[in-house]
Amino acid sequence: MKATGIVRRIDDLGRVVIPKEIRRTLRLREGTPLEIFTDREGEIILKKYSPMVELAAFAGQYAEAMSQATGLIVCITDRDQVIAVSGGARKELLQKAISPSLERVIGERQVVQSGKDEKSFVQLVDEELEGITAQVVAPIICEGDAIGAVAIMSREPRARFGEMEMKLAATACGFLGRQMES
Repeated sequence: MKATGIVRRIDDLGRVVIPKEIRRTLRLREGTPLEIFTDREGEIILKKYSPMVELAAFAGQYAEAMSQATGLIVCITDRDQVIAVSGGARKELLQKAISPSLERVIGERQVVQSGKDEKSFVQLVDEELEGITAQVVAPIICEGDAIGAVAIMSREPRARFGEMEMKLAATACGFLGRQMES
């Protein structure tokens, strides 16, 4: 654990203000759910809550099945990071923070289909992923909230995605969203 040197007092309602610099760094916004942990030494740990983390093992199996069936790269994210990858690019993507452009696509509930050189191309993480020629990105919706995304990608030089890949991504998102609801 890293000390920040910032000290805050608890107010009469038991609240503590998280400094703006820390909120910005950790992408904490008003309404962001936090999990609270304690340990034996009396430390309180706040962690961003992601319902998708509970589904990470299942999401990994689902991504693997999709990748094996299609031969494509399949990536599943929550609102903060990549939680499952199959079909390649695992080291470059798994557990990396999602990019602001993917965060925007999830928040706007857009389905994006594009090629690498198109304006609508969505970079999944901050580091650029080499060789991606086509992609479909769709948001996962659970109980009306956008909680993550499914991205299907190809490294084939002439790959062009269309209606079939968009429906595949939408089906995956619908299934994962319903799994979260149950």
